[in-house]
Amino acid sequence: MWTLLVRIILRNRLAVLIIIGLITIFMGWRGSKVQMSYEFARMLPADDTVNVVYDRFKETFGQDGSVMFVGVQDENIFELLHFSKWNELTEKVRNIEGVDEVVSITRMYTLQRNDSLKKFDFKPLIEVFPTTQAELDSIKQQIYSLPFYDGILFNKETNVNMMMITLDRQVLNTKNRISLVHTIKDTLDAYTAEFQVPLHYSGLPYIRTITSQKVQHELILFVFLSLVIAFLILYVFFRSAGNVSFIILIVVISVIFMFGILGLLGYKITVLTGILPPLMIVIGVENSIFLLNKYYSEFFLHGNKVKALARVIRSIGSANFFTNATTAAGFASFIITGNEMLVEFGIVASLTILIAYIVSLLMIPIIFSYLPEPKPKHYQHFEKGNVNKILKGITYVVVNHRSVVYITTILLVLGGAFGVTLLKTTGNVVDDISHKEQMYKDLMFFEKHFNGVMPFEFSIDTHKKKGILRASTIQKIDQLQDTLALYPQMSKALSVVELVKFSKQAFFNGDPSFYSLPNNQERNFILSYIPDFKSDKKTIMNSFVDTSLQIARVSVQLANVSTKQIDSIEQSLNPKIAAIFPPEDYTVTNTGTSVVFLKGTNYLVNNLISSLLLALAIIALLMALTFSSFKMIVISMIPNLIPQLLTAAMMGYAGISIKPSTILIFSIALGISVDNTIHFLSRYRQQLLLNNWKIHESVIAALQETGFSMIYSAVVLFFGFAIFILSSFGGTQALGYLVSFTLLIAMLSNLFLLPSLLLTLDRWSTTKSFKEPLLEILDEEYDIDLDELQIEETKNK
Repeated sequence: MWTLLVRIILRNRLAVLIIIGLITIFMGWRGSKVQMSYEFARMLPADDTVNVVYDRFKETFGQDGSVMFVGVQDENIFELLHFSKWNELTEKVRNIEGVDEVVSITRMYTLQRNDSLKKFDFKPLIEVFPTTQAELDSIKQQIYSLPFYDGILFNKETNVNMMMITLDRQVLNTKNRISLVHTIKDTLDAYTAEFQVPLHYSGLPYIRTITSQKVQHELILFVFLSLVIAFLILYVFFRSAGNVSFIILIVVISVIFMFGILGLLGYKITVLTGILPPLMIVIGVENSIFLLNKYYSEFFLHGNKVKALARVIRSIGSANFFTNATTAAGFASFIITGNEMLVEFGIVASLTILIAYIVSLLMIPIIFSYLPEPKPKHYQHFEKGNVNKILKGITYVVVNHRSVVYITTILLVLGGAFGVTLLKTTGNVVDDISHKEQMYKDLMFFEKHFNGVMPFEFSIDTHKKKGILRASTIQKIDQLQDTLALYPQMSKALSVVELVKFSKQAFFNGDPSFYSLPNNQERNFILSYIPDFKSDKKTIMNSFVDTSLQIARVSVQLANVSTKQIDSIEQSLNPKIAAIFPPEDYTVTNTGTSVVFLKGTNYLVNNLISSLLLALAIIALLMALTFSSFKMIVISMIPNLIPQLLTAAMMGYAGISIKPSTILIFSIALGISVDNTIHFLSRYRQQLLLNNWKIHESVIAALQETGFSMIYSAVVLFFGFAIFILSSFGGTQALGYLVSFTLLIAMLSNLFLLPSLLLTLDRWSTTKSFKEPLLEILDEEYDIDLDELQIEETKNK
């Protein structure tokens, strides 16, 4: 098959290039239509119970994450000049297209008893804006006399006030949210400019918008950096700017194909797919290194360019097929997670890797067939140079000091095993945001003064229409709120109970001492003043109860606590809730973004572990097809599992938790690190044929030949992944330093441990099944007709 492929590629060079060019143009056109994702990533399958409950909650009460919070700590806020400016900005924000509502200390509502109509009027607290400081002082007293807003809109003790901006849900899931959020921020920053008082921004709409922008900016930055790093490293290795430029062109074409796949599948750019372009550049360069090194080494041996290119296609092309298949398997394993974002990431990555393999296999031989023959500077590193010296040193250790290799390995494994015991599983809703970012500091500001901004919701179903209005139900909800108040991680709760208390205060002419639940005598009078609920008209009741008055909502804001803390809170709360609301009469469900994140994190961690095991199984199967020897499969997996163990240990020692953004690293690293093993063992088997099954000579020859490419590719991969450390996202940073560390250890393991094992176990590992594989990778015993190829080359000229 490979001989036929050589003939097709080298005889139809121009046609192949034209076809690739046309497909690239088409994929570029499709890729140009790809958009950024502005939606909250669904972590659970759509039919998961937690997700179903959350969707039902949103249908009843609306989206729980559509409010943007703006906080200001200004001790002069109630001075007329400051208050007027805050009011001016509040009105400007309210008039911005895409803003549904704004509530602040200058635009807050109160209930007023209307005896003529026997109802409460829901009206602005400030109907006539104050013109004197005395009038403002009076308004300040009125504001601070409303316990309903205390702890929600202001903190009297710390002089912190909040503006709550409800955004249009239709805008939130489009790219228009970026301009909306920035327009709001630019408008409000005028307060800082005038009074030198900083404003603090938070809330899920704001966090998601800034996050998506950072993804977009980092995508451009990392693509640029990965191309620059790849070019510089390849130039150092191969000493030809022209040749390296063609390699960069090939990997850029692969990236264009990646965007095209996103467009064809209708996917958007997420925080995960945003790292694929630089990732594909690094993997594409690794492919090119093995192909180019083989080309130069072959030409160095016999000086025949066409023969060298033919052997590149047949030997490295076949080996690269399996290495790319294993890498693709590592990414494809994410498809079983059920997480929409990870599934898309796995599909696009695995398809792009295989396409990048095909593009490099076709284009490198064709392009270099048109270029002049290699010069001595291109291949002199095979005889001299630092890498050659390093390989000689490795060979000396492997041949003469294998005991040192084994002792070092055992000590590392023991240390790694202990480090694994230190691993913890946790995560936060905004866990991947760097603590140095202003966005994180603002989040901590709201936690300090309002106990957080992350939605944490309770839905109480009475199973009876108008069941919420029963006195016993109101009292039980009040008990629940008193229970929630005992948790320092939660803000003040809001529910229909607070509205009833507010109503009693209004009934007694706004006296704050009456902010409490009405007694039995007061209840009927007060509740009769509450406006009838109309499902077709928005009233204050919409936020707290459903249209049938059967289901109530209790809302709190949660601090940015870990998943373990949320789980602990839930376990502590559940028995208390059951004691307040008898399960036979009420159904109480806990939901909201924070709960969905908790369940989603646990679900993902479990499924990512399964995906890692699946990747391991697929890679082992591919190794079995390649080498057909169980003993050789065992030997080949050892150098690749040890780096995984040491990476997990490093996480344990460094206190890096197991969470969705870190556990996916193992599947990626395993798929890439096994490439060196396949190349080495493939070359080892070929050397056995050439050396009449002399194991010692074959191991050394394989090490000398593949060592260059293993070191070169490891350097490119190390620095290629290391650029992700510059990211502002913790998960992307972890991908950078953990995968770089894993691949560095994998390179050392494949250079020292793998050949040591082959030499020590020699006859035990090199069995007949290894000599006669199911699928042949390398077969250089037969060379195609070189004269015929040279004639075709001449014709093409």
